[in-house]
Amino acid sequence: MAEFLIPKASTVFQEEIKKSKFITYLAPTTGLAAARDFWAEIKALHPDARHHCWAAVAGAPNDSQQLGFSDDGEPAGTAGKPMLAALQGSNIGEISAVVVRYYGGILLGTGGLVRAYGNGVQQALAQLQTELKIERQYFELICDYAQLKDVQQLCGQFRVLIEAQDFQQQIRLTLALSEDQIVPFGQALAERSAGRLQLIALK
Repeated sequence: MAEFLIPKASTVFQEEIKKSKFITYLAPTTGLAAARDFWAEIKALHPDARHHCWAAVAGAPNDSQQLGFSDDGEPAGTAGKPMLAALQGSNIGEISAVVVRYYGGILLGTGGLVRAYGNGVQQALAQLQTELKIERQYFELICDYAQLKDVQQLCGQFRVLIEAQDFQQQIRLTLALSEDQIVPFGQALAERSAGRLQLIALK
């Protein structure tokens, strides 16, 4: 996925259901290690809570390797899964949710728990501010001074970022391209320069 929404900042939503207090925290997290760190941070913030349930879409929304969840003592499938389902339904990436539950003495039943945890995340998502993340790959392009204007024009047309410019005998450019623009931009460069300009992938 070349571009997707990510959280701009953290947000918190709180509600009480049958005397149990549910506090939902959403935060930007890149990678499952960061998501687990966020979970630990919230657990430390609420040491007296009965449960600290967790779910994360810690990469792009379609990256199944970056998904995680935990029921943290609630009946299996009643907390982490509905939380994860709410996150996946939002199509937001690099996001973690932790729902803290202070038990109020009244059992909610499995259906009640699923609704409480899933709805908490949905309510928090409704107030979440997001921004667009564009995943980019880096390339080097070497051009003559006479070609620079054409290159700059094509960069603007294809939303390519010029990250660095080194003006020597020739100009060495570092370009950042979204995945879906690599082929069409490369073709446009070749056409404009009669095949002389070529992208060199940087690792």
